[in-house]
Amino acid sequence: MNIIEKHLLNEPKRTVQNVITAVIVIIFLMWSLTAVDLSNFTSNGVAIAKNILHGIVTPNTDLLFTFNTNGVPYLLLETVAIAFLGTIVGTILAIPLAFLSASNIVPKPVAFIIRLFLIFVRTIPAIVYGLMFIRVTGPGPFAGVMTMALVSIGMLSKLFVDIIEDLEVNILESLESIGCTPFEKIRYGIIPQLFAMFISVAIYRFDMNLRDAAILGLVGAGGIGAPLIFAMNAYKWSEVGSILIGLMVLILIVEFLSNKIRNKIVRG
Repeated sequence: MNIIEKHLLNEPKRTVQNVITAVIVIIFLMWSLTAVDLSNFTSNGVAIAKNILHGIVTPNTDLLFTFNTNGVPYLLLETVAIAFLGTIVGTILAIPLAFLSASNIVPKPVAFIIRLFLIFVRTIPAIVYGLMFIRVTGPGPFAGVMTMALVSIGMLSKLFVDIIEDLEVNILESLESIGCTPFEKIRYGIIPQLFAMFISVAIYRFDMNLRDAAILGLVGAGGIGAPLIFAMNAYKWSEVGSILIGLMVLILIVEFLSNKIRNKIVRG
């Protein structure tokens, strides 16, 4: 009998707990299914789905390869710019908030208050922020950038806090014992430990923001979302196909590059 089999045999039996958990999951699943309403599923919906698929197969190539402000390449570039700038601004603002909410850096009451603020920021969906900023700044890419920045702050701060609280305190204690100043401790003890992980998390957030930026266009916050919804409302399925193909290609490219960069950073 090997070690793995011994561990399996010695593992405590949780039959009752497993059965109760399974029953609760099944109850919630059945309750969730009651919210599914198929009465509105008609032949017209099937026809629209076929038209969308036909539009993807036969896209409007003029729109797909036109390099003016109405073309897919320009709209995709605008979407990338919104997501990128929003991520940069959100990362810059999230770093000090993360340090202020880390209990191993600041007093616990201060960390608790900042964490409550960040929880509040995270509870509001991106599309709600988008509608709010459109009222303040007017429709356009700037509203999208501000929305992406605010949405990024909530998630990035939470992940940054987890990284900060896992700092190797022995390094800081060693630097303090040899008489290093607070700035030197930050420069040589904290930044080297955090830099790679912070960059990796920020790239991951950019990947998410790129998808959110496409959705924000639906409410007028710039990017490719607005032309997509206009084309769908006008039943221009070939234009819808061009935009969807452009989005898929863009997301695949960004996904590939971001994974490459993150792996390179984490591995050093």
